[in-house]
Amino acid sequence: MTGRLLVTTPDAPVAPHTHARLSLSGGKELRFVDPRRFGRLEFRDLSGKAGFSAQGAEPLTIAAEEFAALFHPRRLSIKAALLNQALLAGVGNIYADESLFRAGIRPRKSSSRLTRAELERLRAALLQVLKDAIRLGGSSVSDYVDAEGMHGFFQLEHCVYLRTGLPCRRCATPIKRILVAGRGTHYCPKCQR
Repeated sequence: MTGRLLVTTPDAPVAPHTHARLSLSGGKELRFVDPRRFGRLEFRDLSGKAGFSAQGAEPLTIAAEEFAALFHPRRLSIKAALLNQALLAGVGNIYADESLFRAGIRPRKSSSRLTRAELERLRAALLQVLKDAIRLGGSSVSDYVDAEGMHGFFQLEHCVYLRTGLPCRRCATPIKRILVAGRGTHYCPKCQR
């Protein structure tokens, strides 16, 4: 998404679409800037037993069996399932497209039709895409910057996302764009079956 948390001084100019300004004990401010209004703020007491837990499973630590159990019984497209935050937390459009490409799976393929081997390829691809994106600071394809205001570099590694009409980096087939679950979806018609 395009929203971000920004750590700054209280006297710094307030960016458009700043929806919250929180004073920090060290004298700085934490600002929530969200032009597209996809994000939300929630305040919780984390000192209790429940602590903080996301709705869906954590994609960086999910085991193969749990991953397969999440997706195999579903009758929706695998792309829609990957974006479902109640199933898997934090996987966005870019990383779903890139993971499906690396796993060689078409985005519209029904989750219930994926084999165990395909699901394991997808889990491994998702894990690697997320690790690569974290290492490179995310994807700065529009206005994304991190809390320090720095751009990410994972967009330089994209194989399909926003590469409509360009040749696939593996096979040179033009990348296609379709809509899946209301989201722009990019894939290679030859590499992804």
